[in-house]
Amino acid sequence: MTKPSKRTPLDSDLIRIIEAKHHDPFSVLGRHTSNQKTVIRAFLPYAETVSIGEKGPAMQRISGTDLFECYPAASQNIAPHYELFWTDKDGHDHLDTDPYTFGPVLGDFDQHLFAEGRHWHIYQKLGGHLHNMDGIDGVYFAVWAPNAERISVIGDFNRWDGRCHPMRNLGGCGIWELFIPGLEAGSLYKFEIRNQHTGQVLVKTDPYGQQFEFRPQTAAVVVREDAYQWEDGVWMERRPNHDWLHKPMSIYEVHLGSWQRDNRGNFLNYRDLAGKLVDYVKTMGFTHIELLPITEHPLDISWGYQTTGYFAPTSRHGSPDDFRYFVDLCHQNDIGVILDWVPAHFPKDSFALGRFDGTPLYEHEDPRKGEHRDWGTLIYNYSRNEVKNFLLSSAFFWLEEFHLDGLRVDAVASMLYLDYSREANEWIPNMYGGNENLEAIDFLRHMNAVTHEQHPGTVIMAEESTSWPQVTRPTWTGGLGFSMKWNMGWMHDILHYMQEQPIHRSYHHDQLTFGLLYAFTENFILPFSHDEVVHGKGSLLNKMPGDEWQRFANLRLLYTLMFTYPGKKLLFMGCEFGQGTEWSVNRDLDWYVLDYAHHRGVQTLVKDLNKLYKTHSALYQYDFDHQGFEWIDCHDYQQSIISYRRKSASEDLIVILNFTPVPRENYRIGVPREGVYLEIFNSDSEYYDGSNMGNGHVHSEPQPWMNMQHSITVTLPPLAGIILKM
Repeated sequence: MTKPSKRTPLDSDLIRIIEAKHHDPFSVLGRHTSNQKTVIRAFLPYAETVSIGEKGPAMQRISGTDLFECYPAASQNIAPHYELFWTDKDGHDHLDTDPYTFGPVLGDFDQHLFAEGRHWHIYQKLGGHLHNMDGIDGVYFAVWAPNAERISVIGDFNRWDGRCHPMRNLGGCGIWELFIPGLEAGSLYKFEIRNQHTGQVLVKTDPYGQQFEFRPQTAAVVVREDAYQWEDGVWMERRPNHDWLHKPMSIYEVHLGSWQRDNRGNFLNYRDLAGKLVDYVKTMGFTHIELLPITEHPLDISWGYQTTGYFAPTSRHGSPDDFRYFVDLCHQNDIGVILDWVPAHFPKDSFALGRFDGTPLYEHEDPRKGEHRDWGTLIYNYSRNEVKNFLLSSAFFWLEEFHLDGLRVDAVASMLYLDYSREANEWIPNMYGGNENLEAIDFLRHMNAVTHEQHPGTVIMAEESTSWPQVTRPTWTGGLGFSMKWNMGWMHDILHYMQEQPIHRSYHHDQLTFGLLYAFTENFILPFSHDEVVHGKGSLLNKMPGDEWQRFANLRLLYTLMFTYPGKKLLFMGCEFGQGTEWSVNRDLDWYVLDYAHHRGVQTLVKDLNKLYKTHSALYQYDFDHQGFEWIDCHDYQQSIISYRRKSASEDLIVILNFTPVPRENYRIGVPREGVYLEIFNSDSEYYDGSNMGNGHVHSEPQPWMNMQHSITVTLPPLAGIILKM
């Protein structure tokens, strides 16, 4: 028998529930016993009538409110996780297990690790996850927001009303949680957050969301985790022992949204892209694909670098499992996958991380430390353990959950320096008075140490554009611990040199040779990336001087230099066939130019260079070691010619590059041994739409030259490079 609620003044707890201000809804809602009396209380803003179960005792509305109470008799058997049967104002019936009958989910140890910044898998705890509690299926939600007065889960299941599902505050760790029974995969949700100091109410998407709606919508989507059946076991078993230091690595950098699109200009699904891209990359001979950020982002023209979903592949191309299929198919075809990842900054979009709980939580409060004015973005506060844990967990997420083979860390220089792109009065020195961002440095070292330890065989690459020392040296020697670093200095020098008219190149010869002074101080990648073909810089082809024939010859020469120079290789999509127009994120590549012989020639050349690179250990075994390189002649600036040896434990190759359009007959160079030298590559070959000038095989002569006891004379084609093997 039930006892109707009396018409009494509402106490402060009930008022705060009604006004959606209560920090501890579990102390009010659900089942409570006091003085041997039990009360069951629910707050249902859209209910007309409510009962405990379909045939159980009715609940009484507290007059003038949407609070309902029931005082069941001791003889009534109410289940521990009872159901609420209610009818809404439109006459529709609902049967829901009461969320406020469940205890806490997140344990003390998880909270402790997170507070210390050492919970590598916190993404498995925070966010929205399918969960079974006491035999009941539903979704468990958790979010970190220490300055909130109240947080609610809102979604398509409760009319996006923050009054319906307020969360439990776990206390000092700043985490809020709620298990909502009955929810399933595909449910849309956000968090409604009320700041404890100002009362400001914010609607935020889940920082740990693993899928989001298609832009411009921003709700997170509950996903079914661990449903994908991987078939890349052979690759994953082999990866921990892969000696990437001494193996070839030729990376094809891709923006998935503009590599190819369908006939209507729409994005392709990850699965469609997988089939097309894997076939193309295999044909071209690249070993890896590097993806511009496919982490969820609101704006197409940001290319993904202004990330709002650090745990979610963008929905532009499908679901998380669709992306798993993409990676899986790459691995099955012996192609590694690297993700461009952005832990340096994040956008100011109001639905995302900025002032997440009404305070600068993920970012610094002071704009001198917390804002990139050049980019219009916010800088992470690396002094907060929870923020560092968020980023570290994101790195683990991509390496673990999607089997990625590495991360390219964007904008590392902006993380290292407090005065990066700032005037003298726009930054705050560190505790020692210097410009080093000590907290960011500690984060990078810790991230590199633990990812390499826990995921051996993966690579973490730095886009770092300064002379910061020991970027790729172990953390225990004082280094940052990255696997490799983009060689931005080499890239800028070489492109500046190549843009000079050949008649002027003799005055800039040092730009061609300077890189070897520091080539082995770091583990370098040689990047001709997306940054060099946008924002009015033009395509690589159109950077080259001269008439049409010379531009293509120069481009072929540039690629020959890159593939024979010490360092791993990276080439942005479209550059491999000499696209003439600047890259645009809004359309696919100019594939039609392959109807023309010049462009087909460049594509064939890159294909052959990849094959040559992978089959000749001299071109990759000692990429990061001086014993793999030796100058033959770096001083012939007057003719703009350089020659060098690339060496491995088993072979020795000779590379000669002519940077003028003047053919050189009987050009003599010293060679290390007597014998016959075979020309195994010539960028001027007719196969590449060149003039087909070159050499077959050349016999050495016992004439000392260039500090060697033997020498050869060769024909050097114009604007071309040749490779000789004994």
